[in-house]
Amino acid sequence: MKKYITVFAVFAFLGVAAIFFTVGSRVLTPAGEGASCSVHAREVVSDNPLTQSGDMIDLPDPVKDGQMSVEEALTLRRSIRSYKDEALGLDELAQLLWSAQGITSDEGFRTAPSAGATFPLEMFVVANNVETLNTGIYHYHPHEHRLELLREEDVSSPLFRACLSQSMILDGGAVLVFAAVFERTTDRYGDRGVRYVHNEIGHASQNVHLQAAALDLGTVVIGAFRDDEVEDVLQLGEDYRVLYLMPVGRL
Repeated sequence: MKKYITVFAVFAFLGVAAIFFTVGSRVLTPAGEGASCSVHAREVVSDNPLTQSGDMIDLPDPVKDGQMSVEEALTLRRSIRSYKDEALGLDELAQLLWSAQGITSDEGFRTAPSAGATFPLEMFVVANNVETLNTGIYHYHPHEHRLELLREEDVSSPLFRACLSQSMILDGGAVLVFAAVFERTTDRYGDRGVRYVHNEIGHASQNVHLQAAALDLGTVVIGAFRDDEVEDVLQLGEDYRVLYLMPVGRL
């Protein structure tokens, strides 16, 4: 009997000690210590709410009744490689993206034709100097007319080097990146689908050229770059192949 009493006493003592240790540790721990990291994180966040990958931003509605005729835009279209050191407006960027791949019907048809409506093209933006946007890489979602922040980082210098040191990459307020998921089209059309994807890139990039002319902005198409290096800088994912870049800046 004494043996059982001794065992019971030992367990009771250990239980009381555990309770005392837990309460004591809470008293000795400063209040709010567990939340100190999150408080610190809030302190270093910039004024712009886009600070984490996956954040979305609604774009201004595109203008669909501009004052410049198609004929005048065709006349003004030029490859322009020098830009002022001034920010692009978010409305201007939104208009350019809409011109490339904007939705123009309830069925989901877009501003540029696509073989079999397979829509292999994806638009990305390297924002160097755009009002209200943090510097970084964004993905355009045409159905919602929104931008998704992929990475908040200044990649202009490595992208400049990957593009054979073409100064427009550094000087443009934004660089529009035309990437494609070839399988969306080749799954239907086989090898012929590769040609269709390149055709679509041409349609969309000309739209951007004409829209830039109508907005009194300068742009140029860049096809000369080291593919692997550009894709390594942008880190868009294995499914995407970068085919074209268009820096855009103010005249």
